Amino acid sequence: MTSETITAITARAAGTWTLGDLPVSRVGFGAMRLTGSAAFHLGAPRQRERSIAVLRRAVELGVNHIDTAAFYFSSLRSANELINSALGGPYPDELVIVTKVGPHREYSGQWGTAARPDQLRGQVEENLRQLGRDHLDVVNLRRMRQDSIAEHFGALAELRKAGLIRHLGISAVEPRHLAEARAIAPVVCVQNQYGLHAPAPEADELLRVCGEQGIAFVPFFAIAGDAGPEGASTAHDDEVLAVARAHDATPAQIRLAWTLHQGPHVLAIPGTGDPDHLAENVAAGALRLTADEVGRLDAVHQGGTSTA
Repeated sequence: MTSETITAITARAAGTWTLGDLPVSRVGFGAMRLTGSAAFHLGAPRQRERSIAVLRRAVELGVNHIDTAAFYFSSLRSANELINSALGGPYPDELVIVTKVGPHREYSGQWGTAARPDQLRGQVEENLRQLGRDHLDVVNLRRMRQDSIAEHFGALAELRKAGLIRHLGISAVEPRHLAEARAIAPVVCVQNQYGLHAPAPEADELLRVCGEQGIAFVPFFAIAGDAGPEGASTAHDDEVLAVARAHDATPAQIRLAWTLHQGPHVLAIPGTGDPDHLAENVAAGALRLTADEVGRLDAVHQGGTSTA
């Protein structure tokens, strides 16, 4: 893709999905990396003005699904504060902000114990305060290795009834947790690590079940792969490189395109603090892989042809 082609493509090229009653473009934006060159407190914080510009540019490119959390912060940056400063006062009507609760971080950046069910209201209210909202569009419960999520999810369901939350989702779960949650309240999305090389056996099953039940499946680290929060993967299989050459695209774009090809209910939330990478991520939604290309990349995902 030429730079002119990339900048002309909007998030609408990937199509849309509905989170409950909230329509979103299938290519969204993950805010985690706005707080530093890597994740959370790792690396030097990005320039505040540049992060705000990236958020505003994302909206200009048709992105209306932003993923964030109150625990996305570094020594100088808060993702929620950046979102509020860039897009609040008032927020665009069509913008859907998805946040998550469950993990706890101290102001020093150190991770604490997972929140108890009775502490989740405080986390929800902290997100409300930072974002400057009177309700949260979608809140994901991030499972922190609990065997059961019923008590935690039930606490969020009560906050939904109270009007603080519009829709609920779950994150870092197994298929049994989805069934557990749906017995308590509607689930509009499941957010798990998933991608061309992500080692998450339960994610393939969740992908299938979510498709059958009309629930959005939202992978994180779809580009990063095994690198996870450290950044995008630089190890690419020969098949990925070959498909990238055929489409005049980057390997990262092919990883995103393959992820979106897994089903119309699959949403992408790639994160970046670089405006050029932002445009490339959005443009990946316009890539149309052939059945043969998808099959070859599926084989990479299954471990059949990996050379990395």
